[in-house]
Amino acid sequence: MSKPVIIVTGANGQVGQELQVLSASYTAFEFVFTDADNMPINEEAAVQEIFATHRPAFCLNCAAYTAVDKAETDQELAFSVNAEGVRILALACKNYNTRFIHISTDYVFDGQSPVPYKEDAPTDPVNQYGASKLKGEQLCQQYNPDAIIIRTAWVYSSFGKNFVKTMMKLMAERPAISVVNDQVGAPTYAADLAGCMMKIVANTQASTANWHSGMYHYSNQGRISWFDFAVAIKELTGSSCTVNPIPSEQFPTPAKRPSFSLLDTNKIRQTFGCTIPDWKESLKLCIRLLN
Repeated sequence: MSKPVIIVTGANGQVGQELQVLSASYTAFEFVFTDADNMPINEEAAVQEIFATHRPAFCLNCAAYTAVDKAETDQELAFSVNAEGVRILALACKNYNTRFIHISTDYVFDGQSPVPYKEDAPTDPVNQYGASKLKGEQLCQQYNPDAIIIRTAWVYSSFGKNFVKTMMKLMAERPAISVVNDQVGAPTYAADLAGCMMKIVANTQASTANWHSGMYHYSNQGRISWFDFAVAIKELTGSSCTVNPIPSEQFPTPAKRPSFSLLDTNKIRQTFGCTIPDWKESLKLCIRLLN
């Protein structure tokens, strides 16, 4: 009997690459890793071809347009991938009876909340990237109400470009750096998020009663600023670089950033039994890999 197939989109992104690492431990499944070259999610014909060939049991959508600042001027492409691409995948999953897990972002919120965001908090993105991802969520729910959407924040890993790798590089090159201290959230180690996604998949394969569609939040435990994050990276790498805190206005970017990105993760823990490590423990693991 053939194994159930899992299609992973955005296979070269941070979560996609962590799923590639994890796939070796999930031998009961056959994984098909796709990227913008072999299955651009915003091209219906390409998606149809892959789905018709593999008839997947699951699709994990890690593909996204993530250039936050560029999205301000490149809105058409951002919406094509983050909204239209999600609609195409959601519909393909519905047509092929494929369980769909879609990754979204804290950027759907305005960053003004006094408390960690719950799944049903009002959305109001402050930039085009956030707007494109919100549209993707809406289309996902419209075309495939059975989908699971997981919002995450501040993603980093040993793969790709991210804050941790950038900081390590800058700290090795410069005597001092400045990092914003008025944007608060919790980082997400992509390996932890990938592990949670695979737990949902494996449990659902064991019993369809374990699939609970809807919106969920996932990031590591804790509450820090980007400055705190940088200081922890400095300590864990033994760097002698001085890290100075600055307000956001001293570090202007084309796209506005939400000042508060903390997500309430109780629902995903209670529903699926996902364990969520403390941010610093996961950061230690990642830095150990990078070193």
